[in-house]
Amino acid sequence: MQFRIRDFETEDKVCRQVQLSTFQAVLTNAMIDDVLALTGRVTRRERKLNLRLMVWIVVGLGWFADCSIPRVLGKLLQGTSLWLGLDKAQAAGGGALTYRRQQLGVRPLALLCRQICRPLATAQTPGAFAFGRRLVALDGTVDAVPDTPENVAIFGRAAGRRGPSAWAQVRGVHLVECGTHALLGSTFWPYRVSERRGARRLLAHLEPDWLVMWDSGFHSYEWLTAVQARGADFLSRCPATVKPEVVQTLADGTRLVYLRPSDARQRRTCPPLLVRLIEYRLTDPAWAANGKIFRLVTSLLDPVRYPVRELLATYHLRWEFEVSLDEIETHQRLGAAVLRSRQPAGVMQELYGLVLSHYLIRSVMSAAAATGTATPIQLSFVAALELVRQSIVEFQVVAPAHWPALFQRLLRDIAAAKLPPRRHRVVNRTVRRPLSKFQPKRGQARAPVQPQTPWLDAFVLI
Repeated sequence: MQFRIRDFETEDKVCRQVQLSTFQAVLTNAMIDDVLALTGRVTRRERKLNLRLMVWIVVGLGWFADCSIPRVLGKLLQGTSLWLGLDKAQAAGGGALTYRRQQLGVRPLALLCRQICRPLATAQTPGAFAFGRRLVALDGTVDAVPDTPENVAIFGRAAGRRGPSAWAQVRGVHLVECGTHALLGSTFWPYRVSERRGARRLLAHLEPDWLVMWDSGFHSYEWLTAVQARGADFLSRCPATVKPEVVQTLADGTRLVYLRPSDARQRRTCPPLLVRLIEYRLTDPAWAANGKIFRLVTSLLDPVRYPVRELLATYHLRWEFEVSLDEIETHQRLGAAVLRSRQPAGVMQELYGLVLSHYLIRSVMSAAAATGTATPIQLSFVAALELVRQSIVEFQVVAPAHWPALFQRLLRDIAAAKLPPRRHRVVNRTVRRPLSKFQPKRGQARAPVQPQTPWLDAFVLI
């Protein structure tokens, strides 16, 4: 099929003409304008930039991790500049970008994440549901941010045996849909804030038909009861330090037990929580922690409706969270040691933009999976990211009447990039890099005294 070139309004400002039509089904310029109006962000003088384009630039930071912020703007303007000419589509400078980022702030990006990041899996998506419930994983992350006094004051550092961390650290807690790797909710905190506390903000995202899974670090009586109060079910690791009260041993070897609050005063006022306890160990010596006893607790109590073997297989899908994290850290951010922003507000803005950029890629991948036989998690994220980058230019150049056909071609290309079946394997937690012999960059080391003369004028023969 031949595509017709788009007609541009040459008298209009370039920033008003830029749109990313690849994501029209999920995020549009009109939706961005509504959020900007709701948060009171108004562009009084557009010039070469407006706040709508600034939103796309912040999102684009997650697609072009190897580019500076002005170069990201150039990528987003590439298709428009091909038609209008470089003189008319001259990009804004670094000072204007910094000013607009500060004017935009954090709240519009956070609100867009709340509105846009919804479940992508349908009832026909393989592996997205179990026992009639949507599978969702909860876990935390830690991201390094530039070592500036402002970032250190707000986010803090991680402490360890060898001293504080090299970079300031920001803690994130996320909900991921296991069947699509879509981020359904994200919250960010200073490093000193625990994952449990950070997870409380995500309670509002939980829905009654969800089965939420997490590791032992999130376990608490309060969290379990809060999840049930939202109408959701849980399947989670139980720490070895927890001593449940056995009520009944079921026919399949699992037990019904009572869990109580750890606080003595709450024990007297809060009713016990009835859960099902599953204890198991791994016998294959190749698997990590061979012989160690693992314990799961779940609100799915009936052993007939919820067989223990299926529950164990379901809990294993919690590791899809780690794959989602790898997509962001390794393939979107390209393993960058730290984020870009040197100010706390910019850090938060960049993090929410990264969540949006990942979700938009995953939304297109879910649409591509629906056109073929593969599931969303069987498609190559790397290939999808590259194809979406290319499509940004194509959609800007091609006439809107041809966008549906162009989008279908994009879906076919993504659906063709299918990953091979996963192997059964384990990876040891080891570090290849040795410890550095140099001191960490602290205090005077951050701003050493600079020489006052050329080195050729500073030597003396002896």
